[in-house]
Amino acid sequence: MIIQHLSIFPEFPDPKRDDVDDLLAIGGDLSPERLVAAYQKGIFPWFDETSPILWWSPDPRLILRPANLHVTRRLSRTLRQGRFCFTVNMDFAGVISGCAEVPRHGVRGTWIVPEMIEAYTRLHVLGYAHSVEVLQEGRLVGGIYGVALGRAFFGESMFHLVTDASKGALVVLVRLLESLGYHFMDCQQTTQHLLRFGAIVVPRKEFMRRLDRALDHPAPHQSAWTPRDVSELSLR
Repeated sequence: MIIQHLSIFPEFPDPKRDDVDDLLAIGGDLSPERLVAAYQKGIFPWFDETSPILWWSPDPRLILRPANLHVTRRLSRTLRQGRFCFTVNMDFAGVISGCAEVPRHGVRGTWIVPEMIEAYTRLHVLGYAHSVEVLQEGRLVGGIYGVALGRAFFGESMFHLVTDASKGALVVLVRLLESLGYHFMDCQQTTQHLLRFGAIVVPRKEFMRRLDRALDHPAPHQSAWTPRDVSELSLR
């Protein structure tokens, strides 16, 4: 098993090698250059306030192809009722703060530490990180955010304050990705929740092949992520 201690240069071990584990590297920083270099290799940071920066590339990997999205009848009915309004990139700060602050069942603390919030906010300003917001009567009640490179989207985290808000955010995001020609959303960790939405588990080498193909395609024009209301995507 190889775990690399990172220097000042944004270089990582190759996840395609057979002698690397899920944890690939330790240290470094969360500069935009290093984060983009990491995502281009299918690597992401995940750590807490008690540890150094840890860089991961899980094997196997969970991905969701937009065409495979499964929405239950109950959730479809809820979305068609128009209880929620959905926007894109209107309140990235609110979404990432919600993901960091809202308690999760059975989980103590958060991995979205202030250093992470600052780093992904920089990526948002640079046009790499995006959010979908869920509002109810003008109040932010849920959302999801992640990183887009080429035609791959790397989902990072989501939160909800009311039932079905985060599920709705996921549905709207995936439908938006489909409309923009994205190949898949990387879900990082396997959960039953995401499997029910149609996500599939693939070996890391297969994930890397899919990622290479997605990165070979140019990203949609930046106007695709213009802040706006996207509630119509919830009504399909």
